[in-house]
Amino acid sequence: MKKIFYLVIASFLFIQCGKPKEKLLVQSAPVNNSSKNLNISVLIDLSDRIDPEKNPNPTMEYFQRDVEYIKAIDKGFLDHIKGKKVIQLDDQMQVFFNPEPSDPKMNDLTKKLKVSFDKNTTKDNINLVENQYSTLPLQIYQSAIKDKQYVGSDIWEFFKNKVNDYCIKDNHRNILFILTDGYIYHKDSKFSEGKKTSYVTPELIKSLKLTSSDFKTKIQDGNLGFIKANDDLENLEVIVLGINPVKGNPFEADIIKEYWENWFKEMKIKNYQIKSADLPSNLEPIILKAITGKN
Repeated sequence: MKKIFYLVIASFLFIQCGKPKEKLLVQSAPVNNSSKNLNISVLIDLSDRIDPEKNPNPTMEYFQRDVEYIKAIDKGFLDHIKGKKVIQLDDQMQVFFNPEPSDPKMNDLTKKLKVSFDKNTTKDNINLVENQYSTLPLQIYQSAIKDKQYVGSDIWEFFKNKVNDYCIKDNHRNILFILTDGYIYHKDSKFSEGKKTSYVTPELIKSLKLTSSDFKTKIQDGNLGFIKANDDLENLEVIVLGINPVKGNPFEADIIKEYWENWFKEMKIKNYQIKSADLPSNLEPIILKAITGKN
């Protein structure tokens, strides 16, 4: 009888040991709640692309498009806030430039545009943010245009030295919107490694003879593109708005996008979009959809 009992126990233990460790596998995949909390950043390219005299557009000036893009981003952010219970709020939004403009008032404006919501948020806080984002961005562009000291767009340096500290927060969905024409250039951050560069300009594209439909092959075979600025940005989503190529090269926009796409992939950014400088009414649905994270 004892022998039978021991045989039963031994068989039971053998069966249990031989079973797949289903529970352990489930526990090894942590639940990701980051999508419930948003951390939205907006990086504005204040180069001369926004100058209505140098780059006029009779339909709608480019700086005005930017302002409307920012309003759409704010709308998406506030819709997200309004859809959560107050006790669940842990969300923030901010605006950056790189480098900073010379006008000291810019610093004050960006401080007002850095907003956060937590369990102490009231309806008045939400209304205040809505009012600030409907008026202050226009003041930023007007000041930059009036000053005419366009600082360029050192987006490469921003990704190298600032994006981790400024735009990525634990337990959040980190989304970075970049408002730019797609060209990257700043005199203090212009260098190359082989044929890769920290910048891209119309002159560079022309010098590389990227003027035909086989530009992808030329980029790949020539190892052209941006120098990698960061190693691991898996926790960052990026939406580039406003790609606006110079006229004369029918493939210019595609080349710019190819540069950006390859750059993002090298930095392990998995979720990104690159959109041309369309009217705000056309891009607003894309912006709102990107913020909700729904396919």
